[in-house]
Order: sequence, then C-alpha cells, then structure tokens
Amino acid sequence: MSVPSIPLGTTDMSISRLGFGAWAVGGADWKFGWGPQDDADSIATITALVDSGVNWIDTAPAYGLGHSEEVVGKALAALPEADRPLVFTKVGLVWPDDADRTGFPRKVMRAGSVREEVHASLRRLGVDRLDLLQVHWPGDGRLAGLEDDEPDPESDRYATDLADYWQTMADLKREGLVRAIGLSNHDVGQLAAAEAIAHVDTLQPPYSLLQRDATPELEWCAAHGTGVIVYQPLHSGLLTGTFSKERVDALPEADWRRGAPDFTDNLAQNLALVDALRPIAAAHDTSVSSIAIAWALAARGVTGAIVGARRPDQITTWLDAATVTLTDDDFARITKALPSPVEQ
Repeated sequence: MSVPSIPLGTTDMSISRLGFGAWAVGGADWKFGWGPQDDADSIATITALVDSGVNWIDTAPAYGLGHSEEVVGKALAALPEADRPLVFTKVGLVWPDDADRTGFPRKVMRAGSVREEVHASLRRLGVDRLDLLQVHWPGDGRLAGLEDDEPDPESDRYATDLADYWQTMADLKREGLVRAIGLSNHDVGQLAAAEAIAHVDTLQPPYSLLQRDATPELEWCAAHGTGVIVYQPLHSGLLTGTFSKERVDALPEADWRRGAPDFTDNLAQNLALVDALRPIAAAHDTSVSSIAIAWALAARGVTGAIVGARRPDQITTWLDAATVTLTDDDFARITKALPSPVEQ
C-alpha cells in the first residue's frame, strides 16, 4: 500500500499524508512517557513505514529527553540515503534539572537556548540540516503542564517575546541549519504576529474528533499558504477502537494516560463515540483508526496527520487512512455522535 503525498505549504517539500509520530519511542522514564518501549521495535516500525511510503518523522528533544531523536537517528543511519525520510523536530521545552526526568519542562525560547537545542538535535539525529524545526509551545517561560491560572514565579526569567524567538527561527533558516520553520500550539493571533516577521511554513496543532478547536488556525493556514500537520488524530490511542476501562486500568504506571481525564472521567462518553465509528469503518472495510484519521485529514487546510506506532504490526491498522473517502452521510453520522464541547 502506498501513501499519497502532497506539497507542504509553500515549502519545497512534498509529504505523505501520514507521518510517523515519535513521542512514544522516547521511552518510559520521563514525565510524559508512554511506558516501556523497545528501541528495536521502534526502529523496525520506522523501517516498515518508510517501506510503505511514509516519508516524514515528527520527533522532539523533549521526547525522552533526547532518546526519541537518538532512536530516529539510528533508524535513519540504517536506511539507504535515498530512502531516508524527512525529519521534523522541535525546540523550546527544556528540563530545568536534567537529573529530574520526571519533573515538568520549561518553555524556553531564548536565542542561546534554541541554538544549543538545534545543535544537540543535529548530533542525535546524525544529520547536517533539519528539514523542519518547530516551536513546541509559545515561549512564555512557564513550566509545561501548569494551568493558565496557576502561578509560576520563575516564568519571567525565561519568557521571550514571540517577535524575538520567531526572528531566531528565521535566522536559523537563513543560515541553512533548517530547511523550513513552523509553530506548534500557537493561536491565530500568534500566527499573524509571526507572519509579519517571516513566513510561517507550517503549523502543528492538536486535532481529532475529541479535540476540535483548531478550526480557526486551520482556516488561517489555508489562507496564508501554511502547511498543517495535525497531531494526536487518534487522541493518544483512544480513537483506535482498542480501548476499554480494563485496558486503561492495565496501563503501565509510567504511562501518562493513566491520569488523563479523557481516559478516566470522560472515558465512557469517548468510548461511545468510538462505538459509533465502528459501523462506518465496516462500511468502508477499514478500521476505526482509519476513519478517525480520515476525518482529520478531510478538514480544510490539513496537509498531513502525525500517527504513532510502537510495533510494525500496528501500522497496518491505519495505513489506508489517507485513501479513505468519507461520504456526506458518514460526516453527518460522526457529527451526531460527537461529545459536546461542554462535556469535554
């Protein structure tokens, strides 16, 4: 099965409509780990995806505090140069104390810190240039994971204005260290402010049937030639059709999902949505996963979707998502089954 490709915004790259998300391959021993992960399985999964036509990987230094990038680097080194996928990574999440891997990272976008991260990513990935560098979160200096109304007295020490950090990103592109620059988790106002300084090549927002509030950003991107790669279209596995209360209860202690509201308080209503997707999947002779991803890919402005996998056999459950065409009736049935925003 071959995954179709389309241009990524106004960049010189074309990407497959599905990309590999390397969050889970970062391993278990950090704040947002997914539980134990075998590196050999991760590399085999990347190889299988490349063989299937997936031509890009999305990773970040934050995933396993560098381990995800190291694993991706090993996978790239094992592939013939002509077959190597594009590598997209991020910058801006820094652990205040490397010894405390289970603490919260801080959102740091100071120029010196950004450049240190970029050079470290290049080393771990074993490449001379990053195909896409993305700002992971707005550089407000706060600890990642705090609610907006929670005080963070140290944030002012690390905060950087968007104009300053986006100029740093533009400088890195001009210098040739990165091929394209993008933003992740930024809103329309921030996109517009960045665009006034340098073109926003890409945006990476969360977008799934259970997190649908990125529509204004998608519309902005469609109007400005900005490519969009959405993350968590399967909502961290919840929309795969394989979850139940029993499976949630059996997740490893090191899996961050054990305490996430969508896997606890909201689990029943979310599984009801999954059940509503099953007959649609059956009608298309595909999986619930593929229906959920196809819904995200159908949104105006979306270029590609980031999908994770931890073993090669898992990719067969969603690899056809890019070729599934949902009907008007499918969309209507899905919309009727969606939990209301208030419930979420």
